[in-house]
Amino acid sequence: MDPASTTYKVHQCSKCPGDTEYYCELCPCDLCQKCKENHVKNLQTIDHNVVSHHEKFNNIPAQEICGRHPRNVYIKYCEPCQVPVCDSCFGHKSLRFPITLFRKRRHKFKSIQVAYQTKLQQHRGTIHTIRSEALFYRPVLLPRITDDIKTCCIEFSRYQSEMLTKAQRLNDLINYVLYDLLNNVFCDFNFKHRCLKQTMETNRHIVSLQRYVHMYEQSTFSALQFLSYIKKALPQIHLTLHTSQLAMTESLNKEDVMESLSIQIKERGNRRVGNQCLLKLTSGAEFHQSLRVTGVDCCRHISCVTSDRVWVSDDGDKLILTDTTGVPLHRVEDLCSGYKRGLHTVNIESELIYIDRKYNIKKRSKDMKTTKTLIMKKIFSKWRPRCVYWSPSTGDLLVGMYNDDTETGKVTRYNQSGQLTQTIEHDNTGLGLYREPIYITENNNGDVVVSDFILDYLSGTLVVTERGGRHRFSYTGHPSGSVLYPRGICTDALSHILVCDEWTNTVQMIDEDGQFLSHLLIRPSGIFSPHSLSYDVNTHRLWVGSRDNNTVVIYRYITRQDALTDTADKLHTSQLSMTESLNKEDVMESLSAIQITERGNRRVGNQCLLKLTSGAELHQSLTVTGVAGCHHISCVTSDWVWVNDDENNLILTDTTGVPLHRVEDSCRDMYGLHTVNSESELIYIDWKHNINKLSKDMKTTTTFIEITDSTWRPQCVYWSPSTGDLLVGMCNYDTKTSKVTRYNQSGQLTHTIQKDNTGQGLYSGPHYITENNNRDVVVSDYIYPSGAVVVTERGGRHRFSYTGPPSGSGLDPHGICTDALSHILVCDFRTDTVQMIDKDGQFLSHLLTESQAMGEPWSLSYDVNTHRLWVGSRENNKVCVYSYIDTQDALTDEETHPTDGEAKFSSTDGDAMFRFSDGEAMFSSTPAK
Repeated sequence: MDPASTTYKVHQCSKCPGDTEYYCELCPCDLCQKCKENHVKNLQTIDHNVVSHHEKFNNIPAQEICGRHPRNVYIKYCEPCQVPVCDSCFGHKSLRFPITLFRKRRHKFKSIQVAYQTKLQQHRGTIHTIRSEALFYRPVLLPRITDDIKTCCIEFSRYQSEMLTKAQRLNDLINYVLYDLLNNVFCDFNFKHRCLKQTMETNRHIVSLQRYVHMYEQSTFSALQFLSYIKKALPQIHLTLHTSQLAMTESLNKEDVMESLSIQIKERGNRRVGNQCLLKLTSGAEFHQSLRVTGVDCCRHISCVTSDRVWVSDDGDKLILTDTTGVPLHRVEDLCSGYKRGLHTVNIESELIYIDRKYNIKKRSKDMKTTKTLIMKKIFSKWRPRCVYWSPSTGDLLVGMYNDDTETGKVTRYNQSGQLTQTIEHDNTGLGLYREPIYITENNNGDVVVSDFILDYLSGTLVVTERGGRHRFSYTGHPSGSVLYPRGICTDALSHILVCDEWTNTVQMIDEDGQFLSHLLIRPSGIFSPHSLSYDVNTHRLWVGSRDNNTVVIYRYITRQDALTDTADKLHTSQLSMTESLNKEDVMESLSAIQITERGNRRVGNQCLLKLTSGAELHQSLTVTGVAGCHHISCVTSDWVWVNDDENNLILTDTTGVPLHRVEDSCRDMYGLHTVNSESELIYIDWKHNINKLSKDMKTTTTFIEITDSTWRPQCVYWSPSTGDLLVGMCNYDTKTSKVTRYNQSGQLTHTIQKDNTGQGLYSGPHYITENNNRDVVVSDYIYPSGAVVVTERGGRHRFSYTGPPSGSGLDPHGICTDALSHILVCDFRTDTVQMIDKDGQFLSHLLTESQAMGEPWSLSYDVNTHRLWVGSRENNKVCVYSYIDTQDALTDEETHPTDGEAKFSSTDGDAMFRFSDGEAMFSSTPAK
């Protein structure tokens, strides 16, 4: 084959047209030099393992010439000597190893390839640190160093003339002193006499020494006796150095000169860059990874060990070390059984520190082989440790304590030897700072941050003190003074304080001075009730544990400030887009704005026919006989309604409240357990958790859907008027997961909605379910003490979750419905209101409040015929009917605006032309010219 005509394929970078030099094992993808630098510096991929291509294919490293025998190459590696060897290094036949090189060691040889891989693994951490940290910091430090050099030159030139003046002044002073000494001070001294006197004294000492030596040599004394004699007989000889006050013979050193010239040089440590210059917040928390931890029921507290290992404990005595797969790696058997407490922490050596069941504080070694008691329980007296935190800045151990007798709390600090060094208990007025510390951490400025909560009082505070113990502030939620149920806490690299609030199911972020910044997470999918936090200082990721299940989700909300990375990313994107050619699919997609769809009979939208009134008006009320409360209602006609309570009472009644029919086999302790179809047939959940259908004449009951999987139980049902399908909210109590299923009119499962686009669960406990006019599936999802209205598209894509006004304030949702104007109505038990939001989740108004004679609104049903709202009360068997929608009168409203998608026509003389808007044809005409 002609090589000139052969086509060779060159590997290119996966992110740009550059040549590939590296390979990411985790992605996997090929990378050029520039993309590799960005890949290892990006916090999203900072923990990825990037190798060169010869490592990817396990190539043998290039052969090196032996330094001792230039004609040979290295073929082996001696482990004890830590040197490579060639053939000649092995020696001759009789002598395998040169003595000068190997001496008397026992030698063990490896192949060069194996030795290379071993060394590579040993230094992989250092290589990764250099790639991801050092190479990132240096470009940031370089501009500052350059600026400092310029500043130094300017400052030095300013002081240079002053230094020269001082130097000349010092030189003149030295000359004057020399002249004065020689001509005025030493002129009258008789130096010859002084020298003769010292010479005579020295000679006398020499003669004495010679006499003692002669005495020893000629005597018969023993050595010990002679030394004893010498000690008593030999006079003490003091040789005095006679010098003047000014030692002219000593040379001036650097420090003396610099001090004389008033120049101070201070020792400085390594130059560092603050995190404020290196890091920045992203627009919001971004999902990175999730894991379900096997062996725990929930995640009350988590402590990161490395970027892929974490300790997790539940509300019992289970404490498990796991990796990102969720598989247990180790288990601690003697953990204290603590309900909602930060019982463990990890020190810089990756050793676990925890509170055992006897309230001792122990430390488990990194290899899990030894356990040592750091602090004995007897030291605490009547105080019991509730939470611990190891301080990275000082190495101290912070312990939150509680006294059952006095019902007070305090924070104690122990040094690395386990000795008590500080107690924080009172503020500057002498009042107690803490009630019961349950979680504790430390901020970058040394502040001690405590999650303080007493369950009996249903109230909590985030208490922050300086390292010395002075009270700085107490955070009580957003807005200030609102209810806060603080749980897990942590601080990040930017000194933000993050706290889980169980009252609103949020993770709130405040600054180091206690100012609220944002709701970082609001009822996050898969977790629903965030309870525990741990911040990974290496990857700047946040680990969040759930109160209700064994799910831990990792988020990213901090990224690096790197202009080079941003520029490169944009460059790669533009290059990639320029290299791609336009194909047929791209053209068709770009023209997709013009769509021709099948349309049925022309209808007038409800927006044109209906309008909201100024407020809800009471139309009628009734007291339903035979139920203790109205937990769910389903309208049959304008004067018939099905009502059930929290027992197994399910009754059909009219507007008089008199029972017309009773269902005997309905399930108890359910909420939205029934619905009515277009044939006025009742569909409900029975006590066996099957879904039954009762005929309109009340004579026959059939099993519409038989639940064969006992692990999943239906919680609520809704019949869809638009499709005739049945929507069912389901719960699995074993796995603590939920979902929404869709069944067709034959009772066959056609669709399941369970997870969002990140793979996290959407629902924690579906109580009520309905459907909007745009076919969105609307679910009232709730687990104490807070929930949300979760809305997905018909296909299952998550649209939004509503958690009350303002967002993140918390919601106790129960009965829900939608009206003819596509509004979503929900009963909020927390505020005893009926709230109205639009189809996109924006809060519109409180349609009903507690003061409107409803008491505790709990259930809703909308009558599509009369456009009236039926509201059931939780505290009694009262149902009220309200009017809040009226018709648009064409005579009153002279101008009626057509809805989107309807044809617009303008009747003027001239040529007519069509234009497209929102995918529909719109007709207009212009005058003829």
